[in-house]
Amino acid sequence: MKEKIFRAALTCSLLTVVAAATAYAQLPGTSVRAIIPFDFSVRGKTLPAGDYEIRRITDEPGGLIISNLKDNHERIVFDTAPVQARKIANRAEIIFERYGDSYFLSEIFAGGLQTGRELYPSREERMLKREAASNKTEPQMVAVAVY
Repeated sequence: MKEKIFRAALTCSLLTVVAAATAYAQLPGTSVRAIIPFDFSVRGKTLPAGDYEIRRITDEPGGLIISNLKDNHERIVFDTAPVQARKIANRAEIIFERYGDSYFLSEIFAGGLQTGRELYPSREERMLKREAASNKTEPQMVAVAVY
């Protein structure tokens, strides 16, 4: 009987630690940073290659802001929706959809989590997606590791 209580207490303790770590990763102000080696688009605006930070702007998980760390004027606020990871990555990563030479910020995942955030496609990306479908080609997914 004591062993069952001990196992139950241990399980509850481990779940609490995992939940706390997940909650920490979701807190406002928590950020991910990455060096993005190519120009890319967010909400119809093209940003130059560079060192970027992405963070939440409120307690709600949907609103994010991306900022160029070298140029304080390069910032874009954008909305996201939850998305399931195809596979759980050990490290956080940022996913881009590539159509030819055009890159679009697509998804953001924290390391070790099953869910992430997905951006709504811009008008230009939807147009390129339709064009690719009519040519029977698929966009390439490009992952960038964060630091």
